[in-house]
Amino acid sequence: MRSVGVSRIEAGTKPPRLANGAGLARADKARWYLAAALAVDAVGAGVPVLVTCGVLGQPHPVPAATTATAAWLGIRVSRRRYAAEELGESRDVRPVLRDWAAYLGLLAVIYALTGERSAPLTTLPAVSVAPVLAMICQQVTHGHLAASRREAQSVHRVVVVGEASAADDVVEQLAARTSHPYVVTGVVPVGDGTLTSGAPDLGRLLAEPSMAGDRDRRLVTAAAEQLGADLVLVVPGRLLRGERLRRLSWALHDAGLQMALVPGLTDVAPRRLQTTMVAGLSLLHVAPPTRRGPQLAVKTVLDRAGAALALLLLSPLCGALALAVRLDSHGPVLHRQTRIGQGGAPFTMWKFRTMVADAEERLTELKIANEKDGPLFKMRRDPRVTRVGRWLRRTSLDELPQLVNVVRGEMSLVGPRPPLPDEAAQYDEVEARRLMVKPGMTGLWQVSGRSDLSWDESVALDLRYADNWSIGGDLDVIARTFRAVVDGRGAY
Repeated sequence: MRSVGVSRIEAGTKPPRLANGAGLARADKARWYLAAALAVDAVGAGVPVLVTCGVLGQPHPVPAATTATAAWLGIRVSRRRYAAEELGESRDVRPVLRDWAAYLGLLAVIYALTGERSAPLTTLPAVSVAPVLAMICQQVTHGHLAASRREAQSVHRVVVVGEASAADDVVEQLAARTSHPYVVTGVVPVGDGTLTSGAPDLGRLLAEPSMAGDRDRRLVTAAAEQLGADLVLVVPGRLLRGERLRRLSWALHDAGLQMALVPGLTDVAPRRLQTTMVAGLSLLHVAPPTRRGPQLAVKTVLDRAGAALALLLLSPLCGALALAVRLDSHGPVLHRQTRIGQGGAPFTMWKFRTMVADAEERLTELKIANEKDGPLFKMRRDPRVTRVGRWLRRTSLDELPQLVNVVRGEMSLVGPRPPLPDEAAQYDEVEARRLMVKPGMTGLWQVSGRSDLSWDESVALDLRYADNWSIGGDLDVIARTFRAVVDGRGAY
């Protein structure tokens, strides 16, 4: 792939720069983000406490509300939740939950120091409103920012420096996704290679390091300043390393420009990375994926306990769905299908039947109409899907019987999509890494578009999950699954 969408590459006239070198990203980000976050946090912390104290007849309602507000805002400020570079950047709810835990601890200390006599449990619901509203505000601002970035607004303007092929890879990686704040304005290639990504060539650095010197500094800084870039992304390589790279960093920092190195790793979670220095060398340590240990044990317990509880609570709904399937078309209520699980072990997966009884026999004649690349078969208007089945797929309720697979330990609540045997048989070495973890009822593939994703995109998401999963990440995917189910995008 050597073609990049122009919406994520900018060139042209020089835009205005901010005096502090922060660039356009902060100036472009909507001003209401900060006002909304502060207002929501202040109201969410103060008003519920004020109302609760008034209703329960507790003393000092105004000081109590003021203290609660100050405590919540103080924690959020100390953790830089209102910083310009943080607002709207993430929809991950885990930081809010950590803030809430610290908030409860701080209130407990204040409660003990002041000798407050009211029962703490009576105000617990009141102090639980603030994190809920903060999460809602976070989702709203993130959604607005993501929409802005799809139009190349509220972004950092970036210049990439590196050998042509490596620079092209970085440009294409950035252009392929719109959730990040970086837009490439141009490339400064090193050496004689040909750029094929479509990014503007801003002038070349010589291949011979001994002839570089001031020329590197002048060319790169002039290119960045001409385009109003906020950041210079440097891709180290054979022609750009060691002392040459060091001197380039000096020049960029002296010019007030931000610099970042691209180490060549992709889809490695930051928590797995650690930097150290040995003998003057900067080392980047990459921790291995979690395949055993306490986290995996906790995940197993949460999976099975959560699935068992869900089966109990949803049993009336499952009964109603089973009746609907039975009345809609001839055939069994449940569809059993062999899938491939962790380590390549086959298992029988259960779903509510959404197709006619002879669906498997009719697959051969429909394969010519496959709308997916790779080994996966999908049709947006598959004639084998029943009336009730189409609704079940749209709402993902056909997946509920898989809770039994989770209880049995064959699946997880969150994980890669479980493949069919003939799909798994076509996997290459890279794709087979999806089978390193248990398949899941939901996963990154479901909250990112499901059947609308290409095969390569689905594989990339599953590999990212298999290498970087964590308990907190699973909880975030489960929370995002509810939105994906309501949205229904890619479910057919």
